[in-house]
Amino acid sequence: MPLDIGWLEAMRHVNRSAIERRVATLTKRRSIKKDNQAAWLLRAISLMDLTTLSSDDTHERVRRLCAKARNPLSPQLVKGLGIEDADIRPAAVCVYHPFVSTAVNALKGTGIHVAAVSTAFPHGLAPLETRICEIHASVEDGADEIDVVIPRGLVLGARWEELYDEIARFREACGDAHLKVILGTGDLSTLRNVTLASMVAMMAGADFIKTSTGKESVNATLPVGLAMVRAIRAYHERTGVRIGFKPAGGISTAKAALEWLILIREELGRRWLEPDLFRFGASSLLTDIERQLEHHVTGRYSAAYHHAMA
Repeated sequence: MPLDIGWLEAMRHVNRSAIERRVATLTKRRSIKKDNQAAWLLRAISLMDLTTLSSDDTHERVRRLCAKARNPLSPQLVKGLGIEDADIRPAAVCVYHPFVSTAVNALKGTGIHVAAVSTAFPHGLAPLETRICEIHASVEDGADEIDVVIPRGLVLGARWEELYDEIARFREACGDAHLKVILGTGDLSTLRNVTLASMVAMMAGADFIKTSTGKESVNATLPVGLAMVRAIRAYHERTGVRIGFKPAGGISTAKAALEWLILIREELGRRWLEPDLFRFGASSLLTDIERQLEHHVTGRYSAAYHHAMA
């Protein structure tokens, strides 16, 4: 849709103290135990973008991660949970561009998506044409989801038209691939900036808005998440279009995953608890969920090293 500056002005007033109070009480309103907790954790696995974004990534590490995505739970645990026919798998594997084709080949026929971080991840400060070429290259290699980063300075300087134009160019370059726009919320200073950047990204054609690269000093937090999902709700109420949400960075425990699921269920509703509208950016989260599920089945916690990971 065209950039609507008037709508941005109407969204400027963000009550931080009210958001923090809501977050403080949100997770206390629901107590998820036993079989229900196991079911929610299995749902969390199906909502993961299993991620490796390290400077020492290799093709072999990406292949191992893809093998984990194909079989996220051990056969014994699957049998113990009675989910042999459920086909629980992460939604996507997320990698740097050089490893896109490796992931595509390793995941062929599984239905698991391949996401590529792009546009000079994590800082987003390369020339615009270079960033757009990177998107084209990842799409040509088979990525069907593109996670782009925005230059945070455009938000801090309130240069909304320039931000809108860049994201619209990214949207065009993606073609049929889904566009996830990473705001880098830890660098945006205020919840007002987070809200306005979210609105501009959605107006410019984002399929998802995402909190963080995972490389900032502060990554996904529940107050930031609440500000973003309320922007998503406002956008849906006005346009009828559902936009996805992806918290990323620092979500490493099953308890944290449940808190995010509760937030989405309370603020956006059940429809958003599907992979086309909600994702976790996760690397170590799966291991802790496996440990919690094993405790549910056996009554004992296993050591993390018993659960294979890349």
